[in-house]
Amino acid sequence: MNSVHDMGGMQGFGPVLPEADEPLFHADWEARALAITLAMGACGQWNIDLSRSARESLPPPVYLNSSYYEIWLRGLERLMLDRGLVAADELQGGQMLQPPKSMARMLPGDSVDAMLAAGSPASRPAGSPARFAAGDRVRARNLHPAGHTRLPRYVRGHTGTVQRVHGAHIFPDRHISHLLPPFDQTPEWLYTVVFDGTELWGAAADPTLQVSVDAWEPYLEAAA
Repeated sequence: MNSVHDMGGMQGFGPVLPEADEPLFHADWEARALAITLAMGACGQWNIDLSRSARESLPPPVYLNSSYYEIWLRGLERLMLDRGLVAADELQGGQMLQPPKSMARMLPGDSVDAMLAAGSPASRPAGSPARFAAGDRVRARNLHPAGHTRLPRYVRGHTGTVQRVHGAHIFPDRHISHLLPPFDQTPEWLYTVVFDGTELWGAAADPTLQVSVDAWEPYLEAAA
């Protein structure tokens, strides 16, 4: 979707200032926010792309004035509200007021390490041949979907070169089409496409700059 979260190539937000020896978490509550998000995600009521979509659809003033893990918590609140797993007055008051909802799936504490190590691969068998190959010139479609997408705004309408074919993977834009399971996991071919900086930002850009973007096949068209 077109929203403030898609900040790549945008100006006016100041320089990126890496923090030397940055800790994994800056406060104890951040670790708890991550743990709660992972635990609730394991219950199977949404998928990773619905989770991203919930964070992306936060109002711009809320998004810009929230820290990284505050955004995670606000996105989780939205996911739970949409599915009746929490009520607005419970979030406001900070305590449970309704009987808990039973979940078909849970993440036991002794299974966390194995779950994190296994991950959740998105690769799937391809249903058709790949349309593009390494070396092909392609153009990112000028798309403006209302929902979640992994195609950055700054490459839309621009031409690049396919560098690598990754196989077929779950298509994020389709993965969010159902609010509740079963989710649509129909895969699409995934490519790494390299764009020249001058193609994206004009002749004033660094001529040695290149940007690599992983793009699903529906995002691309053959360049004339």
